[in-house]
Amino acid sequence: MSPAKVTARSVRVYVPRDSAALSVGAEGVARAIANEASSRGLDITLVRNGSRGMFWLEPLVEVETEVETPSGRIAYGPVSREAVAGLFDAGFLEGNAHSLHLGPTEDIPYLKQQERLTFARCGIVDPLSLPDYVAHGGYRGLQRALSLAPEEIVTEVTNSGLRGRGGAGFPTGIKWKTVLGAASDQKYICCNADEGDSGTYADRMIMEGDPFVLIEGMTIAAIAVGATQGYIYCRSEYPHAFRTMQRAIAIAYENSYLGANVAGSGKRFDLEVRLGAGAYICGEETSMLESLEGRRGQIRPKPPLPAIEGLFGKPTVVNNLITLATVPIILDKGAAYYRDFGMGKSRGTLTIQLAGNIQHGGLVEKAFGITLHDAIYGFGGGTATGRPLRAVQVGGPLGAYFPKSFLDTPLDYEAFAARKGMLGHGGIVVFDDTVDLAKQARFAMEFCAIESCGKCTPCRVGSTRGVEVIDRIIANDNRTKNLELLDDLCELMTDGSLCALGGLIPLPVMSAIRHFPEDFDKPAPAPPGLIDPQNRETHPWR
Repeated sequence: MSPAKVTARSVRVYVPRDSAALSVGAEGVARAIANEASSRGLDITLVRNGSRGMFWLEPLVEVETEVETPSGRIAYGPVSREAVAGLFDAGFLEGNAHSLHLGPTEDIPYLKQQERLTFARCGIVDPLSLPDYVAHGGYRGLQRALSLAPEEIVTEVTNSGLRGRGGAGFPTGIKWKTVLGAASDQKYICCNADEGDSGTYADRMIMEGDPFVLIEGMTIAAIAVGATQGYIYCRSEYPHAFRTMQRAIAIAYENSYLGANVAGSGKRFDLEVRLGAGAYICGEETSMLESLEGRRGQIRPKPPLPAIEGLFGKPTVVNNLITLATVPIILDKGAAYYRDFGMGKSRGTLTIQLAGNIQHGGLVEKAFGITLHDAIYGFGGGTATGRPLRAVQVGGPLGAYFPKSFLDTPLDYEAFAARKGMLGHGGIVVFDDTVDLAKQARFAMEFCAIESCGKCTPCRVGSTRGVEVIDRIIANDNRTKNLELLDDLCELMTDGSLCALGGLIPLPVMSAIRHFPEDFDKPAPAPPGLIDPQNRETHPWR
C-alpha cells in the first residue's frame, strides 16, 4: 500500500479498551501507535474495540486495510509499547511480516473453531459506536420483537431452549411467561451482572466490548413482559464496564432506543446501571434486589418468587447478563436457529472462560456438548506450567473439583449434575499436580464464611465450624471422626441453607474428599516456629 492510501484513512488499527488488555499495557500501546503514525505523517484511524478473548495475546493489535486485506483484519500480538516503532518499520499497516505477526485474525485456530453467537460482535465493533453496532446486525432482534405480540416473543424465547446462564440453568421463557401473566401497574427487568465467580469474566467482556447487545436484550425482555423500567446491577470491581455501560445507555437514549418512544414504537423503557458494593452474595437474585432497594444484600426467603413479587414488591424478570445478551440473536435468527446448537436439554452456546493454570486463558463460545478435555487442551493448550493436570473446578467457588478422569464430561447441565457438579457461569479453573485439595476445600469453606450474608444459621455458623473441622483434619487431629463430622455438617448446610451459597459450598468440599482422599491423609504439618512481632524478617505481616 502506498503512503497516499494510508493518508486517505483507509487503514484502521484496532487496540482493545478491554480491562484485560489495559492491565497489560494496551493504553500505552494505543498512544504509541497514534504518536508514531503522527510523526511519520500517516493519518490512520485508531479504533478502541473490545477484546477477542485471547488473553495470552493481549494487547492484540489488528490492522484492517480495505484495499490490501479484503479478507479481514491482520493480527499482531502480544504488542508492547516498545515494539510499536518496529511494527511501523516492518510495514504492519500493510499486513507485512513481523515476529508478532499472527495472520488474519479470523484464521487463528482459537477463534476459528468457535461458534460465536452472543459474542458475535465482541472485539469487532467499536463498543460505543451505535452505527457500528447496527451495521453488524444490531437491533434487528428488537425490530422483529416490535412486530410480534408479547406472547409471541415469550414463545420464541421458550422454544429456543435458552436457560439462565448465571448458573441455575432455569428456562428463561418460563420466567418471562410468569412475569407476563402477573397483573401489576409496574414491572421491572433486572440484569444481574454481579459476576463474582472465580475465573469468570464474560459479563465484563460484553459490557466493555458490546454493551448495546445487553441494552437490546433487556429492551426486548421489557416489551415481552410489559416492563417499563430496567436496572443493570454491575459489580464494584468493574469500573471500566460501569462507565462504558453508562455511556452506552446515554447514547441509546440520544438515538431513541431507550425512553418514551423506543425505536418509534410508542413503547417506553428506561434503563439505569447501578454499582454494587462488593458482596458475592448479591450474585443471588433476591440479595441483588435487596441491594437495589438500598438495603444490605441479604437473602429473601422464597416464595414469593421475584417473578411474582420482586423489586419493590413488583413482578420482576431477573436474568444473568449473558442470558439477556443472547436474546437479540434469538429474535433475529429465530428460535430454531439457536436451538440447533447444543445437546439434550442444553441448547445454544456456552461462554466458557478458561482460567487458572492454563496456557491459553481466554473466552471460548461453543455449542453445549464440548468435553472438558477439548476445552482445556483443544483451546487452552493444557497447563501453563507444563506439569500434569490434576484437578479442574467448573462453576466458580461453589463448583465441584473434578479429577483428570472426568475430563470426558461434556459441558452440559445434566451431564455435570450426574457427576455431582455444576456448570455455573461457565468458568473453568485448572490446577496442575502441585495443588493440595485439602487446602482448596478449606478455601471453599473460608470463602463461604467470609461471604455469607448471615441470614441463616446453617451457612453463617456452618461455614465457620467447617473451617475449624478441616483445620483439624489437616492437622491429623482425630482425622476419622472429623471427616465424619464434616460430612454431617455439609449435609446440614445442603439441606438447611436458604440459598445456593450455603447449600452448594459442600459441593467443592465433598468432591475434594471424594476424588482426592490422599490429600486429607497426610502427616500433620510441623507447628510454626515462634514469631517475634518486632522482627521484620520473620513476621508474616511485615
